[in-house]
Amino acid sequence: MQETTQLPQSLLNYARPDTFYDEVFGPDGEIREHWRYLLEGLGSMGDAGLQERQRKAERILRDDGATYNISSETENSRTWGLDPVPLVIGSEEWSRIETGLIERAELFDLVLKDLYGPRELIRQRILPPELVYSHHGFLRPCQGLRLPGDKQLIFHAVDMVRGGDGNMVVIGDRTQAPSGAGYALENRTVMSRVLPSLFRDSQVHRLSLYFQALRRKMASLSPNGDSPRVVILTPGAYSETYFEHTYLANYLGYSLVQGGDLTVRNGYVWMKSLDGLHRVDIIMRRVDDTWCDPVELRADSHLGVPGLLEVARAGNVVITNPLGTGVLENPALHKFMPKVAEFFLGHELQLPSTQTWWGGEPDDLKYMLDNLNKLIIKPTARRSGDHSIYGASLSKEKLEELKARINSNPMHFIAQQANLPGSSPSWQNGELKARSTVLRSFAVADQSAYSIMPGGLTRVASGDEQWIVSNQLGATSKDTWVIASEPQRQISYIEERSATFTEDQTSDLPSRVVENLFWLGRYSERAEAGMRLLRTVLIQLNSLSYLPTTVHDLMLKAVTQVTTTYPGFTQDSAELLSQPEKELMSVILDRRRPGSITANLHAMLNCSEETKEMLSADSHRVINDLRDELAQLPQLLGNGLSVAPEEALDPLVTSLLALSGLTQESMIRGFGWRFLELGRRLERTLQSTSLLRAMLVPVLEDSEQEQVIETVLLTSEVLITYRRRYRTRPQLDHGLTLIMLDKTNPRSLHYQVDLLRQHIEQLQNRDRSPVLSEEHRAILEALTLVQLSRPAELANAGEDSGVREALDKRLARVQTLLSKVATAISDRYFDHRSGPQQLVHTGWSEEP
Repeated sequence: MQETTQLPQSLLNYARPDTFYDEVFGPDGEIREHWRYLLEGLGSMGDAGLQERQRKAERILRDDGATYNISSETENSRTWGLDPVPLVIGSEEWSRIETGLIERAELFDLVLKDLYGPRELIRQRILPPELVYSHHGFLRPCQGLRLPGDKQLIFHAVDMVRGGDGNMVVIGDRTQAPSGAGYALENRTVMSRVLPSLFRDSQVHRLSLYFQALRRKMASLSPNGDSPRVVILTPGAYSETYFEHTYLANYLGYSLVQGGDLTVRNGYVWMKSLDGLHRVDIIMRRVDDTWCDPVELRADSHLGVPGLLEVARAGNVVITNPLGTGVLENPALHKFMPKVAEFFLGHELQLPSTQTWWGGEPDDLKYMLDNLNKLIIKPTARRSGDHSIYGASLSKEKLEELKARINSNPMHFIAQQANLPGSSPSWQNGELKARSTVLRSFAVADQSAYSIMPGGLTRVASGDEQWIVSNQLGATSKDTWVIASEPQRQISYIEERSATFTEDQTSDLPSRVVENLFWLGRYSERAEAGMRLLRTVLIQLNSLSYLPTTVHDLMLKAVTQVTTTYPGFTQDSAELLSQPEKELMSVILDRRRPGSITANLHAMLNCSEETKEMLSADSHRVINDLRDELAQLPQLLGNGLSVAPEEALDPLVTSLLALSGLTQESMIRGFGWRFLELGRRLERTLQSTSLLRAMLVPVLEDSEQEQVIETVLLTSEVLITYRRRYRTRPQLDHGLTLIMLDKTNPRSLHYQVDLLRQHIEQLQNRDRSPVLSEEHRAILEALTLVQLSRPAELANAGEDSGVREALDKRLARVQTLLSKVATAISDRYFDHRSGPQQLVHTGWSEEP
């Protein structure tokens, strides 16, 4: 070791494993040369500096919204984990690995073309027919399906670990919809900010060429001429890797769609948008094979497009990777790859697979069962919740259970030699620890060969006893630095290309995205209105001054009426009104209760997930803050409503206001922004009318009426304006003037309804129809009703009725018209047709 090498104290304490390959230290205990510069840089910043870099990386990932969803639930998602210590690979070694990866991708492409073509591998007895035909990834309807060009396998991902000799060994292939390239790009972006000088001076290979090749390949595949429309098909916001789907869609400039956004008509695939149907040329899918077409594949799928496979067979749409590639993910193929390579290439693979035994062969099955405690067991088909099993980690009882499972379906299990992953240093709990490491590389078909991403996505175990490295099992990730032998030329990630200008680039959004933006606006306003009222009511209930029973009960009933959490305080229950804490806590915290604050905020967060690609980075930061504050709300209210409970709601209201401001300042004024604004203004008007009806229609004594008016003014954020303008005690006619008619008040009914009119007229102008639409007529009538209002008349009490009938009728009519507007917009612009329904359950695609 050179004396000039300055190592961090944590590396000096680094426990170097004796039995496995370590990335940093050679067998002689010396540091490998390509690690030296990085370790010197880490040493110069010390352990405290490295810890700070980790915290910075976590903040960036959180602000970017980089998540990995656990158990397919967005609420249980966790921020993507990134180790601040990258995996470093020397240029010479990477050159050998890259050559092997290209060769492997070429071979798998040949296998794919053969299995859905002449099937010479089966005819020549190189592959057992049951290996192919018993695997649910082999799709007979895809026979003869071909993409333009020679290469049929467009994307290929390979999982590798170190073998006993230190060389890389393949333990798995991903060919359906390989994930991880987007996360690798995010890791690189974060690391270039966390360790900028180290990254720059280390001469790390850039990722640009891989993504340039990807774009180039997508453009070349178009079956319908130049300027193809490329979409990324995602299972939706509940997908484990949904962040990656949105990230790549934004980065590459492709539309992100779900199955319901696409339709098959006249032999083509079309994307449903607000301004009509747009023909889709290329689908980059992130949905597994059998879920892509409920007509010919899996009948119970709601993730795919009915009739998609027929259009692909006709050559009118290109799907990458093509349907049917799931058969290549069968790990039992590893056993036969040496013979397959000899058949197609005439020589052994440079990058070998780990030794594999398949339960479909009697000798292999016997070896598997006799040596379960020494092997890694895998199912031949990946399914949700299934993981590789390291036999040595099982008890005798668990081993017997595993034996019984294998004996029941031996063809559906394989065993692999326990090439346990080599280790690399990982910064965990304030120190460097040796952790198992798996590298996933990525290949994309280019013009004549495959392009390989330099490095890829490195996953590292979270504990020293975790031999199976999986994101679902809590693994974190590393950036992968392939060190160049000479300085790298600076290249943009995306190649230069001629720009195309569209006057309204957001008009071609899927209608699903626009609908979710509409409801994002509505749910945010519902939550904000409810919290504003609750804050005011809680302040009044806990104030030192006397609160008359009539006012007390009226405020509580208004909470139920505005939040629509019926029956609530509208029940004829004196006990509930006298002891309101439990009900108020339910209105705030009960997520299962429609109309509650928590329910509305979670619905808003779900809408934000569905529209993730439309929101700015700052908006994502605010949404993440809101999500964190919502998670802390039960704890903040743990002591009940006796000690300043309104302060627990303040951060949530502030976050909603920040989000509203950001959408005003950072969104293009296209369809997306317009429908977000429509939802926001529509809901704000409905909430305001509900508040006025609940609080001001009942007639009270003068002193009580003043308290109620003050509550309404405070809730509506105009109490200070009222005092400065009128300099009198709260009076109903002045309050109605300010809340209903004042054009300068951004929360007045007139202001909101007039904005709605403007948005609706803009939509009407796009249609170029001289006939007013239903929503246009309704909003004009509502605006006229507000404009013709005379506060003094509306403030008059009816004779002996106890209510202000004129005010109630006027507000009720405005509410009815606004509800009509909402329904008309929904019917006119959003797609409510139900998806395909399964009539017959075939069960053919499920493993027995």
